[in-house]
Amino acid sequence: MTQLLKRILCIDDETDILAVAKLALETVGGFETRQCSSGAEALIEVDNYHPDLILLDVMMPQMDGYQTMGVIRENPAFRRLPIIALTAKAMKGDREKCLEAGASDYLAKPVNTEQLLLAIRMWLHR
Repeated sequence: MTQLLKRILCIDDETDILAVAKLALETVGGFETRQCSSGAEALIEVDNYHPDLILLDVMMPQMDGYQTMGVIRENPAFRRLPIIALTAKAMKGDREKCLEAGASDYLAKPVNTEQLLLAIRMWLHR
């Protein structure tokens, strides 16, 4: 019997970050991933892909991570979906703002692979 891979949706407007995340999550973490480069694209993927966890960049143009989380959380099917918010411009109060917007957790970039995988595994086993 084959074990199904956990699905992670990575949302970031920087394609190089998506490429690094894909490599780390698939080769080191053993996860299946999909990538999106905007909040609007992510909303479509969440409905189609049904991820087990979302990694979401907070600072994106047009629809930022806060808005994206808000729309995702409006759907009762995704209220308990783990969302880990990521931001490069970590400021005092950002963690609280992310959690209030609907994030399950918050990590400041740059995130090392070990730290990221630890957070993902913690949320997937809850």
